Amino acid sequence: MAQTGNNGFRHSTSLVVLDPIVRKPATMTQQFASDNYAGTCPEAWAAMQQANAGSVAAYGEDEWTTRAANAFRTLFGTDCEVFFAFNGTAANSLALAALCQSYNSVICSSCAHVETDECGAPEFFSNGSKLLAARNNSAKLTPDVIHALATCRGDIHYPKPRAVTITQPTETGELYTLAEIQAISTTCRSLGLRLHMDGARFANACAALGCSPADMTWKAGVDVLCFGGTKNGMAVGEAIVFFDKTLAEGFDYRCKQAGQLASKMRFLSAPWVGMLESGAWLKNAAHANGCARQLERAIAQVPGITLMFPVQANAVFVQGPEGFLDRLRAKGWRFYTFIGGGARFMFAWDAQPEQVDALAADIRAACA
Repeated sequence: MAQTGNNGFRHSTSLVVLDPIVRKPATMTQQFASDNYAGTCPEAWAAMQQANAGSVAAYGEDEWTTRAANAFRTLFGTDCEVFFAFNGTAANSLALAALCQSYNSVICSSCAHVETDECGAPEFFSNGSKLLAARNNSAKLTPDVIHALATCRGDIHYPKPRAVTITQPTETGELYTLAEIQAISTTCRSLGLRLHMDGARFANACAALGCSPADMTWKAGVDVLCFGGTKNGMAVGEAIVFFDKTLAEGFDYRCKQAGQLASKMRFLSAPWVGMLESGAWLKNAAHANGCARQLERAIAQVPGITLMFPVQANAVFVQGPEGFLDRLRAKGWRFYTFIGGGARFMFAWDAQPEQVDALAADIRAACA
């Protein structure tokens, strides 16, 4: 049997035969369609194994969850409230719901993940808060765009703006500089808006900018951060970090109601201990970013190739001549084309440099 997934590929439901020695699919070739393809990094896996030993209290009343929350407070250098969710959709949607009433609105980029890829979850979990997408073609918001959307109407028939959400890095792999975040925060404060950061690849942004997590968040005026673990080397799990603790009131109940309170919470929190205490969160991101730059260098001068967006984190978007995408697919490569029509390649903690070289060679051949 086979079923069609949301990426359009056919997925077999039959068992994959594993090599008895290496315990990997014998014919597996590493793909770069998504950083979600990656496995679990050793640091997260080791922490999971340690947490698996013995009997531990449930629903977050365990030493691993406490230790993970404290690791976040150490990382950010502030007394923040920390919650753990299974995935980014829940993390973003619940965080925005905590900031808004049902009659409020959230200002976002027109290609923000919450706008294009969350299946209406932010509106669902907030009981109707509307997303107000920017009326421009950029993946990044600017103070002027935010001000225009927040002030274009003030009557009772319009959903009252309450929050702004920025994606760092953006869906196009571009970065907000610290100055840009600070400027957005200043605009939010002047308008009485809260600032949320969708940080599914937050670690990649920190590695690329060479700044501390604190400098990019609460010191720059961010109220709530969703810190992605899944794309950073964990099997599953995101952290919601409230820098303004008053905004977290009742958030534990919100998580429970949304099905995000894990009974065996230690398996969501323990990997964070391994990631944060070892520094793997930053090492993994730096490696992924480096592989993106490796591909960029290898194909930047290829005739017919266009890099659609600046390569600033772990994403590379490529356009080529007619038939280019089909020729790449024929060579076995998987990729998404939902942003701008070009091929998107994403790199993770386990990206193999030699496989990046193989992709570059096939891109060159597909343009010949």
